[in-house]
Amino acid sequence: MLENLDKYRVILASNSPRRHELLKGLGISFEVKTLKDIDESFPEDLDADDVAQFIAQRKANAYEDIIAPDELIITADTVVVVGDKVLGKPQSREHAICMLHSLSGKVHHVVTGVCLLTNHGRKVFDSITSVQFANLTEDEIIYYVDNFAPFDKAGAYGVQEWIGYIGVEKIEGSYFNVMGLPIQKLYRELKNID
Repeated sequence: MLENLDKYRVILASNSPRRHELLKGLGISFEVKTLKDIDESFPEDLDADDVAQFIAQRKANAYEDIIAPDELIITADTVVVVGDKVLGKPQSREHAICMLHSLSGKVHHVVTGVCLLTNHGRKVFDSITSVQFANLTEDEIIYYVDNFAPFDKAGAYGVQEWIGYIGVEKIEGSYFNVMGLPIQKLYRELKNID
């Protein structure tokens, strides 16, 4: 379906197993290539909903000088926004527990920014999904953190895991975006790559 990509070597610049799984679902062949020590910080005055795009572009910037003429590099970043606070990946068990307490019983937004980089330019977009969490007990939060180790996930949770089963009451927007890649929107953007 994406014959326009035949002239490219598609590179997914992410170690996320969820992103690998989702991109594989599109039926395109791709390689995974990641660089170490990419700065994922962002300006404190940046609007929370713009952080994911900012970091996705920062990741793409790291590839600009090494991209081959036939490569299409996909970078992405996902953040959870509760109120005006940005939650990235938790730094510790205690941090993960604290994050889940802050999401309990509230609506939050999951924002994934994506950058498609070629030698001809870049396309940047994002997807925002609203998620309503039920009230979670301390025991439920601790059980999840201790049994699923969500330290590589924005907001300290994976919607496709146990906490999603028992905690997510409502989603408005892309479910796959909450997993870490707005795959339907990505497909549409990939169709338009020259």
